[in-house]
Amino acid sequence: MLAIIGGSGLCNIDGLKVIRREIVRTPFGQPSEPIIFGELAGKEVIFLARHGSNHTIPPHLINYQANIWALNDIGVKSILSIASVGSISNDLKVGDFVIPHQLIDYTHSRLSTFFDGKHYPVKHIDFTHPYDQGMRELIIKTMDELDFDFVNSGVYAASQGPRLESAAEIDRFEKDGATIVGMTAMPEACLAKELDLSYSAICPVANHAAGRGESSEGISSAMLNHSSKITIKNTITILAKIVKTYGY
Repeated sequence: MLAIIGGSGLCNIDGLKVIRREIVRTPFGQPSEPIIFGELAGKEVIFLARHGSNHTIPPHLINYQANIWALNDIGVKSILSIASVGSISNDLKVGDFVIPHQLIDYTHSRLSTFFDGKHYPVKHIDFTHPYDQGMRELIIKTMDELDFDFVNSGVYAASQGPRLESAAEIDRFEKDGATIVGMTAMPEACLAKELDLSYSAICPVANHAAGRGESSEGISSAMLNHSSKITIKNTITILAKIVKTYGY
C-alpha cells in the first residue's frame, strides 16, 4: 500500500475519493492529522498532510515519529514524499521537479529515531542510500512519459526552519554538494528506513534559494505562493499517473 505525505496544498487532490479519515494513536503521540484512506485513479492510496490540513505545524515541530509509525501500523509499505524545495544549483528553475538521490542533514533537536534505547533497543541502520532506488526509477519513468521538466538526481539539504536560510548558509550547502534545500526530509527519511519502508521523494522547485537568481535580494511570500499554485497542478498529474499506471 502506498502513502503520500504532502503539504497542505495537496489536501484537496482532484480525483481523490476520500473513503474515510482515521485517527491513529501511536507510542509517540498522534500524527499531524487524521490519516486519509482514499482512492486515486481507481487505486487505494493513503494520504497524510505533514503540516496539518491548515498548515499549522512548522517543520521543526512535526511529529515525524508518529507520522511514520502510524503509516507502518496501518500496513503502508511505500511512502512517496512531496516536498517543495529551493534551488541551489543554477541549472534548476522554478517549476522544475527534482527526484533526489541523496541528502545532507543540517537539522537539530528533532526526535530522529525509534531505537533510542528507551522505547526500543538501540539499532544503527544503514543509511548509505536514503531514497529507495526502485521507487526512484518508477518516478523517473513516469516523469519521462510526462511533459514536465525534471532532474533525475539531486542532493537535498535538510535545514532546520522554520525560517528560510541565509545566503551564506546556501553557499555552505553548495560547497557541501547540495543542489536543493528544504526542511522536511529529515528525520522523515531515516524513520522510514528504520521500519523498512520504501521511501522516495518528488521535490517541486518553488523558489531560488537565498542569494540565488530571483532570490538574490530576498525571497517573497508572494513568489512562493505563486509558484506553489503552478506546481500543485502538475504534482497531482504525476501522482495520479504513478498510482494508475503502476498499480499501488
